[in-house]
Amino acid sequence: MAALSRDQITTFLRGISLRQVRLATGVILFAYLVSHFLNHALGNISLEALATGVYLHMSFWQFLPVTLLFYTACLVHTALGIWALYERRQFRWKAIEPLQLALGLSVPMLIIAHIVGVRLGQTLYGHEKLYPQVLFLYWIWAPWRIWMMLAVMTIAWVHGCIGLYLWLRMRAFYKRAAPFLLAAAVLIPTLSMLGFYQSGRMVIDNDSVEWRAETQSERQLGTRAEAQALDRITDYFLFGYFGLIGIALVARGVRAINERRRGMISLSYGNGRTVRVPKGLSVLEASLRNNVPHASVCGGRARCSTCRIRIIGDCSALPEPSQREAFVLGRVGTSDPSIRLACQLRPPSDLSFFQLFLPHTSADGHESHPTRIGQERYLVSLFVDMRGSTKLAEKRLPFDTVFIVNRFLGAVSQAVLASGGMPNQFVGDGMLALFGLSTSRQEACRQALHAAAMIAANIDELNKFLEHDLREPIRFGIGINGGEVIVGDIGYRDHMVFTALGDAVNVAARLQDMTKSLACEVVISDEVRATAGLAADALPQHEVEIRGRNEPMIVRSVTDARMLPALANEEQSAAA
Repeated sequence: MAALSRDQITTFLRGISLRQVRLATGVILFAYLVSHFLNHALGNISLEALATGVYLHMSFWQFLPVTLLFYTACLVHTALGIWALYERRQFRWKAIEPLQLALGLSVPMLIIAHIVGVRLGQTLYGHEKLYPQVLFLYWIWAPWRIWMMLAVMTIAWVHGCIGLYLWLRMRAFYKRAAPFLLAAAVLIPTLSMLGFYQSGRMVIDNDSVEWRAETQSERQLGTRAEAQALDRITDYFLFGYFGLIGIALVARGVRAINERRRGMISLSYGNGRTVRVPKGLSVLEASLRNNVPHASVCGGRARCSTCRIRIIGDCSALPEPSQREAFVLGRVGTSDPSIRLACQLRPPSDLSFFQLFLPHTSADGHESHPTRIGQERYLVSLFVDMRGSTKLAEKRLPFDTVFIVNRFLGAVSQAVLASGGMPNQFVGDGMLALFGLSTSRQEACRQALHAAAMIAANIDELNKFLEHDLREPIRFGIGINGGEVIVGDIGYRDHMVFTALGDAVNVAARLQDMTKSLACEVVISDEVRATAGLAADALPQHEVEIRGRNEPMIVRSVTDARMLPALANEEQSAAA
């Protein structure tokens, strides 16, 4: 167990790259932004509500461990933004990515005066600049700051939303959650800005000599000398920040000059296309710079493997895979040193390769955008096969055989659809059905078991209907297994089909074959049995060898599939 834990930790650490760190720090900052915006929104109620909200806001974010985490995230995220400016070699990708980078880099320069004046002033001089003091500054003392505040609120929010979109768009739940996320993305900043406006009007209405004496004292705002000291600190921060950006831009220029001096290399795509690029570019960057179509679902973030290439010839001189690249290649199960990620490989010399995943292109050469790109998610696969179809075809006319097989597949499909599944692939007289495309794991497992029982009932009715034409009744075998699979559109041009690929699907087919040796109608993986909530002693247990797997697998056999609903109902009644 300890060794397993170490392996899991090692695998997790290998999967961490600068992009994952940037994402984690960005989520922390966005959480702070949501909290602050919701606090602003209380200005639609009253100044007292604002005061209550800021007390709760500060109680959480100024709790020492949270404070350390927050400011660490600020520094790291800003540093990674500047690093991204240096690292990015070209901006020919989707406009949303350079837009996000530009917005992110502009936030610190717009917000630094507010941070220094409020937070650093409190730390150094004990100032108490809360909403009454800040709103007085913006709405009465320096109204031009209103537009700066609205600008930074908009820029920070759009930057964060773009980051969340680029992160979540490939998740299985994103399509269902998108309308709610869009509503939140519109309502939260709108209510925040309205609260900022309403609270500012309240401050203007409350402005009087007495109110200023109560809320604008020297104890709360500090002395002129302290204000000047904070202004100097703000200037130092701005000069330092602009200096870092300048260094990054100069470093880009120096790198470009050095690359030109070091020479150019040739990349051959294995289809007769060759491009000349400076040393230091990744293969994917070279493709994009030269308008060569190259598959990359994740946009070059090393979060997928669709940009994979196979090196032609000797690959010993290539740089070793980075930690992130090795993790992704390990996830797809390849140890071949000639297979690399185009977004990570930066060849030092001429290179020949071919792409393992050709990009989707239409007849006129332009990229098409498939509606369903690959996604990794948990599904339950049910594989069903008709027994004795070969013998059936030997003694019947071809059209009669097709008629019977179609009736069989129709009975199976009806059961799958009625149980909440999706008939997916038809292979001869067999069919693959998928469960869990829009349900939870437990519900998907229960739906698959219910479908197996309905298949048995439908085949019984079909046998009665065809009893005068069949010498012996139609028999079947069903294999059910659950696990993480890749779902998406597979095929070419106008022949794309939605399906699932992965070990879990292959195991379901193996379990279906196993019904013959176990003399039963259904074989279920023990993981599906447990997830569905069936008792451990409800079905006979077998430890079997699965072709293609190193370790044996625990499965459950079902002699009569029609008994499955009764077992499920018993467990639900016991749980109730």
